[in-house]
Amino acid sequence: MGEARARSTTIGPASETSGEQAATADTSEDESPVTKRGGRPQAESVPAPGVSLRLTLYSVLVGIVAGLGAVAFRGLIALFHNLFFYGRISAVYDTLLHAERSTWGAAVIAVPVVGAILVAFLVRTFAPEAKGHGVPEVVDAIYYNGGRIRPVVAVIKSLASSISIGSGGSVGREGPIIQIGATFGSVLGQWAKLPEWKRLTLLACGAGAGIAATFNTPVGGILFAVEIMLVEISARSLVPVMIATGAASFIGRLFFGADASFVIPSLTINSATTTSLPVYGAYAVLGVVMGLLAVVYTRSIYAFEDLFDRLPVSYYVRHAFGMALVGGLMYLLYRTLGHYYIQGVGYATIQDILNGGLTVTWILLLLVVAKLLAVSLTLGSGASGGIFSPALFMGATLGAGLLRLGHVAFAGLPVSVAGGAVIGMACMVAASTGAAVTAVVMIFEMTRDYNVIIPLIIAVSIAYAIRRWLLADSIYTLKLTRRGRIIPASFQSNLYLMRDALELIQAPFLRLEADSRVDALKTMIHFGHPVPHVVLVRKGKIASVVAADILRPHLRNGSDGMRLADLADGHYTVLDDTTQVVDLIGRLRAEVSRVAVLVAKDADPTDPNSVVGVVSWGDLMQNANLPTNMSHMRRPQRS
Repeated sequence: MGEARARSTTIGPASETSGEQAATADTSEDESPVTKRGGRPQAESVPAPGVSLRLTLYSVLVGIVAGLGAVAFRGLIALFHNLFFYGRISAVYDTLLHAERSTWGAAVIAVPVVGAILVAFLVRTFAPEAKGHGVPEVVDAIYYNGGRIRPVVAVIKSLASSISIGSGGSVGREGPIIQIGATFGSVLGQWAKLPEWKRLTLLACGAGAGIAATFNTPVGGILFAVEIMLVEISARSLVPVMIATGAASFIGRLFFGADASFVIPSLTINSATTTSLPVYGAYAVLGVVMGLLAVVYTRSIYAFEDLFDRLPVSYYVRHAFGMALVGGLMYLLYRTLGHYYIQGVGYATIQDILNGGLTVTWILLLLVVAKLLAVSLTLGSGASGGIFSPALFMGATLGAGLLRLGHVAFAGLPVSVAGGAVIGMACMVAASTGAAVTAVVMIFEMTRDYNVIIPLIIAVSIAYAIRRWLLADSIYTLKLTRRGRIIPASFQSNLYLMRDALELIQAPFLRLEADSRVDALKTMIHFGHPVPHVVLVRKGKIASVVAADILRPHLRNGSDGMRLADLADGHYTVLDDTTQVVDLIGRLRAEVSRVAVLVAKDADPTDPNSVVGVVSWGDLMQNANLPTNMSHMRRPQRS
């Protein structure tokens, strides 16, 4: 157990050619990798992974299908909207214009209820994965199901989401389009019997292509795939994504034209060199407020989901009840303000703000609250639809409202209401989804105004940082975290894994007698210094180890009289001080251990004086930036 030792293996450049990379993409694997030169065997150099021609061709197909899927999905939304609101069969629906008064009058309140019953039937009967906003299910398939998604998901997601949106549900169309594109990429990869990394790349192709086709922002689509979907960033994965988004954008422009999703007027934003410090301060304030709203938005959706799940009624009744409340709110807004502001994707309201047609401060702020309530009711009760459009809506309304207040407080503030709305949209998307770079680039692609870049970077960075500070999960990953599905928060090269553990991780530790108590340890820890690991010694030998993350709560809670031995872990791993991080991880997982004691090479592993370092799973997660679910291990049963 604890006395076993390991010497680290050298990890060098050869590690770059592991796995499938032994043969570039689609080349033959029949030739032996060993050749004879001068009678001595010599390893043949293995080429670095290249771009697969076959995968590239598949990515074109995924992009085309994602583009056509976006066209068909928008057509379905138009069809159901006209059918539910006006009782007519038509695929003509301009989301940048407010919906006309419904044929049914006050009975329009029941329209979302009818849609809810249909959605509940589709989701419950055919594809539970189609419930919700779609992107978490795609991410879950990437990290926990080898990139496999059932084909029926695309069909049911298209129908359920188009019914939800068309009947007045306060959700967006981007999430469903992402899930539809990703599903086709997954199905194609499974049909072609592609290896996992290629399937995952095709999923990212479908997701990025969906964003590109929806907003006519090809670069934004690429970056969305990079920030949210891709598990590796390399030529072999990035090139297919770029090609897919380009193909989807081409299809989108064939059907929708070359304009962006919104008609954005020229923004009165000065260049960086002529902008005053108070204006930069206004951008920073905007970022702070949007970051706070993003936290409320994320928490609200899942709080309402929990609330509806606790109701002692069936899914059908829960969803119908939630959508009845949405219908009532929608009709109330129509009666008081003249439009069904919160129904559907809400692009007409955003366009009103950008055009300067909606500038009343109290209405703008009221619509923020109304949209937040409506989308929480819609998704919380079990609808199918995206969270992207509601984030744009709330960002635009709150951004415009704050700018109106700014103009009152600081006369002559050289930022237009439309400019505040545009920056607010980017902040809300970045902070809520975690796709910060995507948000900046997408808004730039829509405005094509270089002066907006620096304000966007300032406000979006602050909004994203505020949300991360208050809530580690994005609106996508929180759904999975609640299921116990941990998603890595970042990506990095293998550099950290190749470091010696002691070189990378320098956690403090102490040696104490096994009968020591918590109060004795407290006297040894100076204020402001990190809590150390403790190696407990009995009769001159290492007895057990207490990790710092176990000690912290007991030091805070005043457990002064508790014996350290009661907190100790006798199941630890002993390694020599030359062990690399990758080997350390392997040994900890193999031995189902949570802490390793590093001793001097060739020294007695039971001698406490030979200990040169202690490393816990917490140290590894923090210093090597590893996904937290690597530490989720089950200890073997002992008789």
